[in-house]
Amino acid sequence: MGKQGKKHNHHKATRRGGGAFFNPQEEEEDHQQYPLHPPSASQEEEEEEVEEEGPIEGQSDQNPSINDVPSKFLLYQQSVQSPKGDISYLQKFFLMYVGGRFPLHLQEDFCGTALLSTEWLHTDSRRTAVGLDLDLEALNWCMENNVNKIGADVYSRLSLFHGNVLHPFEARLIKFENQHLIGKLTLSDKKQDGSDTVLLESTVQGNPCGVTNGKLMKDFPLPERDIICAFNYSCCCLHRRIELVSYFEHARNSLSRKGGIFVMDLYGGTSSECELRLQRKFPSFTYIWEQDGFDIVQRKTRISLHFHLQKQQKKLRHAFSYSWRLWSLPEIKDCLEEAGFRSVHFWIRQMPDAEEIKSIKGFGSGREVKYEEVSSFEQKDSWNAYVVGVAP
Repeated sequence: MGKQGKKHNHHKATRRGGGAFFNPQEEEEDHQQYPLHPPSASQEEEEEEVEEEGPIEGQSDQNPSINDVPSKFLLYQQSVQSPKGDISYLQKFFLMYVGGRFPLHLQEDFCGTALLSTEWLHTDSRRTAVGLDLDLEALNWCMENNVNKIGADVYSRLSLFHGNVLHPFEARLIKFENQHLIGKLTLSDKKQDGSDTVLLESTVQGNPCGVTNGKLMKDFPLPERDIICAFNYSCCCLHRRIELVSYFEHARNSLSRKGGIFVMDLYGGTSSECELRLQRKFPSFTYIWEQDGFDIVQRKTRISLHFHLQKQQKKLRHAFSYSWRLWSLPEIKDCLEEAGFRSVHFWIRQMPDAEEIKSIKGFGSGREVKYEEVSSFEQKDSWNAYVVGVAP
């Protein structure tokens, strides 16, 4: 799923009815190629502007029902995510490619507010979930707004970690605690020659309810995962092949030795390689996906998500921004196989043409279109895909 005035990594732009509609950001992005999740945060305080459009006629500016601006994380969850649909496909893929047992243990990478994980736990009292994200602000929002409402039994089966998916074992456990915290995390991967492979920062300010304790993931007892997922096109935040393979290796090594799957999503099509602005209208706000020009050499684009609030008559500009490398399906397959997955499967659905739906209401009629497994697929204006890696 982005943060306030910062860059985020988790974005699911419009999988459930918009497909390759929406994407990420920034010209000089090497210093923060992977601005983590689901929404997640990073630097540039000026990126999230709240622009007044003027008072509503007959209403006082002091009216809290008018001036209160909903959290961008809540808006993201309402407009972008569809955890029940994702879970349905995750279960289907597991039973199809592994089988023999029912999947119980999930890891959600780039989890942001961990909406998928909390929904997963509600589906079966035996299930556990692990969430990992670099964005402490998103994790704190999750603790206060998602975890705080699921009850002690469900909470006891959820483990949230603050850290980098490229170094998951160094991630720190988040605990539920009301404390004032101003934190900053810098993660870097030093090669033997002294150069950096990635440099990531996450800054949190305010009064979050979750704080990290001393426990690292490597020291925390976790069951082997049946399913690991990376949704919201989050793997596009990894810009280099060496990083992508490294991440896939970590995922494979965390899967159960009895068999497990890694599932990610990807979008593409001719409309994904050009400037694009699309919007989706909901009852109280409009969600806008803005895609900058596409660099065909580096295969990078910048994507920004905006929200226009109708009741408050405000704009949340650049609520989430991303710098993405748009990987191709063959590249993803090659990297998964190099990381040790024994088979890779593509499930694709065609999305409505971008030119025909510059503006739609809600998730649109395309929501009912189902994904189908394919071995070949003709290029379209817009498509969405699940990529499934099977281990061992």
